[in-house]
Amino acid sequence: MADFDVRIVDELDRELPAGQPGEIIVRPLRPDIMFMGYWRRPEDTLKLLRNLWLHTGDIGKFDEAGFFYFVDRKKDYLRRRGENISSFEMEAAFARHPAIAEVAVHAVPSPRGEDDVKVTAILHAGAQLTAEELFQWAVDAVPYYALPRYIEFRASMPKNPQGRVLKYQLRDEGKTAATWDQEASGITIAKR
Repeated sequence: MADFDVRIVDELDRELPAGQPGEIIVRPLRPDIMFMGYWRRPEDTLKLLRNLWLHTGDIGKFDEAGFFYFVDRKKDYLRRRGENISSFEMEAAFARHPAIAEVAVHAVPSPRGEDDVKVTAILHAGAQLTAEELFQWAVDAVPYYALPRYIEFRASMPKNPQGRVLKYQLRDEGKTAATWDQEASGITIAKR
């Protein structure tokens, strides 16, 4: 957009090269066209508007031709065994399964550090699918390093008034009694 300067930066606000994902930051090129701050919340405004840039909380990247790509919400981005995983891309992959009506991919803290991947899904009415079957399907649908350790089917997802899934609540719940665990199942997959 001609009215805004948009950059991709690392955690120290250093601009990143093309192809490398980082936080999307924005600043207006003319006055009074952008968010000025939170009403009566100056501390939150200062966190968001650091170094005169609006820190969006989103991860994105530019390609070599200058095209912009959204990768994920920063708080939803997963890091597993040294690999970055986009919950946005994972959800798109799992949404292609014909039995799945709705899906959320989110982190569960791992005892090894970083994250384990959990798929929480709602099946279409009348659909039959086990967690093991979904995991086997995922072997060909997602990268090896992004295969979920945990899968849980639910009747509904926690949502905000706008209908967005409350992933922080799913993260906080972690592994529940209804969660299937790939490591406990005995299923092993050879690294591709």
